Parts: sequence; C-alpha cells; structure tokens
Amino acid sequence: MKLFKKIDVNGDNEHPLFSYLKSCCPPTRDYFQEATKLYYTKIRVNDIRWNFEKFLVNRQGVPVMRYDASANVTYMRQNIDQLVNS
Repeated sequence: MKLFKKIDVNGDNEHPLFSYLKSCCPPTRDYFQEATKLYYTKIRVNDIRWNFEKFLVNRQGVPVMRYDASANVTYMRQNIDQLVNS
C-alpha cells in the first residue's frame, strides 16, 4: 500500500503550494550545487535548495520567513515566538 504521493517543490511540475511559498519569501542563497546533481529542469534562483529548508507561515496563511537548511534553531524560535505573541 502506497501511503505518500511524491510532490515536486521545484521545476516544471512543482506543486502550487510551493510556488506560492517561494513567491512570498526571498531565496536563502544565490547559488546552487553543480547542475549535474540536480534532478529537475528550469532552475530558478528562488528554488528550494534542500529538503530541510523551512517556511514560517502566519495565522492568515501568509509566509513571513524562509530558512535555509543550516538555519539556527534559536533564531527560528525567536521568530516563531515573535509571531505567536503579536
């Protein structure tokens, strides 16, 4: 039994949710790995670089922050606390 469906976060077949998230927050970096290590086409600067990249979304469903895979958890917690308490 298959429990999960593959969802593309970049490329020609990216899911509309990820298109929306990426349109609201700037990219975390301005560079990529070697193109030979990427498994999709139509590479754009706003693409998600790694599967541990995160988005912080407010109560209205609007993305307010985007974090790199190497983001410091303390920094993210401060942003979350600020958002929750506003």
